Amino acid sequence: MDLATVIGMTLAVALILGSILMGGAPFSTFIDIPSILVVLGGSLGAVLICFPLRTVLLVPGVTKKVFLNRAVDYRAIIAQLVSLAETARRDGLLALESRLEKIDNPFIKLGIQLAVDGTRPEVIESILRSEMESLATRHKDGKSLYDQLGKYAPAYGMIGTLLGLIMMLSNMSDPSGIGKGMAVALITTLYGSVVANVVCLPFAEKLAFLNKQELYGLEIIIRGIMDIQSGENPRVIQQKLNTFLPPKQRVQPEDR
Repeated sequence: MDLATVIGMTLAVALILGSILMGGAPFSTFIDIPSILVVLGGSLGAVLICFPLRTVLLVPGVTKKVFLNRAVDYRAIIAQLVSLAETARRDGLLALESRLEKIDNPFIKLGIQLAVDGTRPEVIESILRSEMESLATRHKDGKSLYDQLGKYAPAYGMIGTLLGLIMMLSNMSDPSGIGKGMAVALITTLYGSVVANVVCLPFAEKLAFLNKQELYGLEIIIRGIMDIQSGENPRVIQQKLNTFLPPKQRVQPEDR
C-alpha cells in the first residue's frame, strides 16, 4: 500500500469536507446528482473519444498501481548483479544458468538468459532496451488517461455551470429562487475542480514518478548485464552501478 497516496487523498478530502462543515451551509447543498452526471459522464465520454476502448479499460489496473506499488530497491538490484558477476567471473558465464530459477526480477532473468545463450552484446542490449521502451509506452498510456480526465473534468464542470445558468435565467419569474439556482449552477464547477485536482492530476503525476523509478532501475540492470556479459571485474561493476545512487546509499561489499 502506498501510504503517501492514501494520506494525501485523505488529507485533501478531509480538509475540503471540513471547510464545508465549518462554513455553516447544509451538507446537502453540495450534493447535486445532475451535476455529478455532467462532470463524470462528460469526462468519461471525452476520454472514450480520445483513446481506444482497450486503453480506457486499463483504468482499474492503473488506479490499482497508484495505491498498490513497491518502491524500486536499487541497492538490492545492484547487490544481485554484482553477485551474479562474481559467479560468472569465478565459474564462467554458463554457471549463471543454475541461478536463473532463484532470480525473481524478470528483467534480470531475461538478460542473464540471453547472456548464457551466447547472444551477441549488441543484440542483448537491443532486446532489453526494446522491453524497456515497451514498458515506458504502457505506462505513458496510463498516465495519459488520467491527464485527459484531469483536463476535461473542469471543462465539463464549466459546461454544467453554463447549463445551470441558462436554465435559471430562462425562468426569472421567481426572484427568490435565483440564489439557490446560482448555487446549484456553480456546483458542477466545484465537482470538476475536485475531480481534476484531488484525483486525476495527482494520480497522473504519481504514475509518472513510478514510471521514472522503474525505468531508472531497468537502466541499472541493462548496464550491469552488459558488464557481466563482457566479463568485467565484479568490483568495477559495483563501482559503475554505485554511481547511480547517492553516496550514502551505495552498496558495500558487506551488503552482499
